[in-house]
Amino acid sequence: MDTNFTSSQDFLEPQIELTTENINDSNEKITELSKKGYQLLKENDTVEATAAFESILSIEENNNYALVGLGDIARKQNHFNEAISYYNKCLSYYPANNYALFGLADCYKALNQYSKAIDIWQQYLVHDDKNITVITRVADAYRKTRDFKRSKELYLKVLEMENDNPYALIGLGHLSYDFKEYKDALYYWTRIYELHAENSDIRVLTAIGNCHRKLKTFEKGKFYFEKALERDPKNFYALFGLADCYRGIGMQSKSIEYWNKILELDPRNKVILTRAGDAYRTTGNYEYAIEYYNKALEIDFDIYAAIGLALICKCQGKNEEAVQRFEQLIKDDPRNSRLYVDLAECYVQMGKKDVAIKLLEDFLKNDGKNMQIKNLLERLKRQ
Repeated sequence: MDTNFTSSQDFLEPQIELTTENINDSNEKITELSKKGYQLLKENDTVEATAAFESILSIEENNNYALVGLGDIARKQNHFNEAISYYNKCLSYYPANNYALFGLADCYKALNQYSKAIDIWQQYLVHDDKNITVITRVADAYRKTRDFKRSKELYLKVLEMENDNPYALIGLGHLSYDFKEYKDALYYWTRIYELHAENSDIRVLTAIGNCHRKLKTFEKGKFYFEKALERDPKNFYALFGLADCYRGIGMQSKSIEYWNKILELDPRNKVILTRAGDAYRTTGNYEYAIEYYNKALEIDFDIYAAIGLALICKCQGKNEEAVQRFEQLIKDDPRNSRLYVDLAECYVQMGKKDVAIKLLEDFLKNDGKNMQIKNLLERLKRQ
């Protein structure tokens, strides 16, 4: 939910004014070209804007407006290293140029060099410590560097300056979600929805839905994913979220419907093939489940698909095959307690309770605190 590209002139329009009545021809020409260049940049005519700024540099080699303008053009085209060179050249002559500082920091942010971006934005704030746009960007950067405390402080500072600032609310939502504080994330994102219910960004809708998924309030989550699908019937995150909500409330047949909608758009999605396989297995439709698991495994090995096939063998009473599958999976993943539980249950179904007990006891030698294994072992010993 990042903000869109912000050029220098959008962020803070350079004030290009004639300072004397007797300004010479070259300065007058520079002024005209500067205004023209920034206007062309606003209109996304980067070719003509570049020509205008380069014309300025032919008159005045280190003109700050031209250097920033060329930096903005390069940044707009995602040529971040080129933009950085323009901004740095400007700053070498004009160290306090806010437009160059702003653009330079945004470039470092785009390159995921958040510490550098923070340093530059902090330099900017020395000159303008009330700029909400910059403070929000600094908060975003601290969030990316996992500095929860500093990030939250700055987002809250923005909300003190501008109640219900959408970028601060969105940022606080992300920050809370990243640190698994799902109720707080839900509060901030729901506030955004309340303010812009009819025009809420689809990403806000899916974010709220995902909070409900994490909190296992699946019925409430469904509402937001359905709203998102009204906006975009093919949105992956909305389809996934709705499918998972139906899974969460035990309506596997409905979850299958949405897993398959995703597969219509992305038929080789291994994760979704496995999810659909799980849903078919849970509803007892083993034939389809096997088909989907095998499709997933044809793409690449997937432990959940492999477990699904082993569980089908177990459910069908094909215990010897199930045992072979679980034993192979344990070789590849010897600490996965779920595999030991299923293997032990297969042994019990085969009348080999003593083998099952030994299997569980051996596991506890390495992980004596595993309650799932302990409980099953105690139950078997009581039988």
